[in-house]
Amino acid sequence: MAMMKAVRMYGYGGPEVLKLEDVPRPEPADGDVLVKVHAAGVNPVDWKIRAGYLRAFREFPLPFILGWDFSGVIERLGGGANGWKLGDEVYARPDLGRNGSYAEYIAVRASEIQRKPKSLDHVQSAAIPLAALTAWQAIFDAGNLEAGQKILIHAAAGGVGTFAVQLAKWKGAYVIGTASSRNHAFLRELGADELIDYNTTRFEDVVKDVDVVLDALAGDVRDRSYQVLKKGGILVTILGQASEEQAKAHAVRTAGVFVQPNQAQLQELANLVDTGKVRPIIEAVLPLAEAARAHAMNATLHTRGKIVLRVV
Repeated sequence: MAMMKAVRMYGYGGPEVLKLEDVPRPEPADGDVLVKVHAAGVNPVDWKIRAGYLRAFREFPLPFILGWDFSGVIERLGGGANGWKLGDEVYARPDLGRNGSYAEYIAVRASEIQRKPKSLDHVQSAAIPLAALTAWQAIFDAGNLEAGQKILIHAAAGGVGTFAVQLAKWKGAYVIGTASSRNHAFLRELGADELIDYNTTRFEDVVKDVDVVLDALAGDVRDRSYQVLKKGGILVTILGQASEEQAKAHAVRTAGVFVQPNQAQLQELANLVDTGKVRPIIEAVLPLAEAARAHAMNATLHTRGKIVLRVV
């Protein structure tokens, strides 16, 4: 039996439940491709699943391989994986219910992968899929953001936030972001028009009449966000569900987004990257063996952009 290195979760708890070990290499089923993973992105959903926060929604079979960002090279084709060939360089946000990308190989549906950006290496490409798709689906699919509109992006310096800033600016929107002052200069480089230091200023005191709020924080921040929307505006959350009652009281709308694989949107994102409109922001690159450290860093909620695990 062919083997591979992988980081598996053996229970719910802290980073110590992650173990690097030799495990059987997956076999591609019909409609799958087997990808040799070169790099895997780390996202908040990874450590939230590990900590047990999503158990009310889904139980994961243990031991389990986390990770839902990757970039790599197709090594084998399952039956019916049409349109792909061995050696294709691809990236993806694969199905949450299957073993993930903290591994040397991943079996993934051919319908979920896309050719990675030509201008980036695998480490940079692995930082894109989950966060960029989340931003796209939140501000465009749910928020219907259009040119000339105004958007408030919470946690603008985070993984989703950095892509949301760039995508909203590319669309022609006026972009306001909340972030600590240390991140203001680089967010202006990404296209933010206005920045608010959440340590010194309450955003609702200085922001009003926005068309879209992107909520990546929930809690008190989300509760205070309804009042900055114009009548008929929309609050889009990527954390759970917003309050319909509060939305009604402020004459605004809400939407919740849980990112889905989307091959066509990955192609759009690759095009934007290759034409210089969008770029991933990476705070740290760690070896696969340091997945536990990557989780601890990401869980501080102060990561600038993404953390990536180098597999090859």
